[in-house]
Amino acid sequence: MRVNLDNIAIVLHQPHYPENIGASARAACNMGINRLVVVNPDNCDLTRVLKLATHFASDLVEGMEVFEDLETALSPFQYVVGTTARIGRRRPTISGPRKLAEELVTISQKNRIAIVFGHESSGLTNAELGLCQAVVTIPTAEFSSLNLAQAVMLFCYEMFLASREETEKLTPKLATRHELEGMYKQLKETFVNISFINPENPDYWMQHVRRFFSRIKMRARDVRMIRGICRQIEWYGSVGPKKTSK
Repeated sequence: MRVNLDNIAIVLHQPHYPENIGASARAACNMGINRLVVVNPDNCDLTRVLKLATHFASDLVEGMEVFEDLETALSPFQYVVGTTARIGRRRPTISGPRKLAEELVTISQKNRIAIVFGHESSGLTNAELGLCQAVVTIPTAEFSSLNLAQAVMLFCYEMFLASREETEKLTPKLATRHELEGMYKQLKETFVNISFINPENPDYWMQHVRRFFSRIKMRARDVRMIRGICRQIEWYGSVGPKKTSK
């Protein structure tokens, strides 16, 4: 079993320079990845994009998907990977594209995977990384800043290498990002209603919940079960405990 490159997409969130879109498209094509998603670009001048993409990647550029917001763009994917150069206690990460590629061998067989890259100067915010099941950083020396297309190439290269190696494990089809976000929204409402999280800043407390569930490869049926539990909690809270007769 190998990484299924057909199930992997490169997602560029708010890229500033159209040349970086083109160079990223070229890098993806070099490594056999044929899906490019661009979210809310500052400038998507196709003439400048194609100049760096070259004729080789022109088909990928012509077929790239453009969205206005990241959550909508990620909704059909079952597994979302965020990339960052900034690490910390609140940013638990996988140590490098190679380790990620090893994990994606099994996940990519039945699941659509998005690898998300942020704005050239600011990267992905904590809220945007909260949409991801995994966060990956590229190990570097003291200077950690990479050009966007360079970072895309490093990830695509490791995916390509992993597409040529065999493994026997298998990961089942996972819940989509759209299904997960629906679950998180319902969990937040339920947790606020039962005073489990602070209603003044529920999104902060939900970061911990998201990190917990991100460690679990959740299937659609798991999401339905969690949402069913939430509905039962809400119902029980509305009717109160049953009275017992003596």
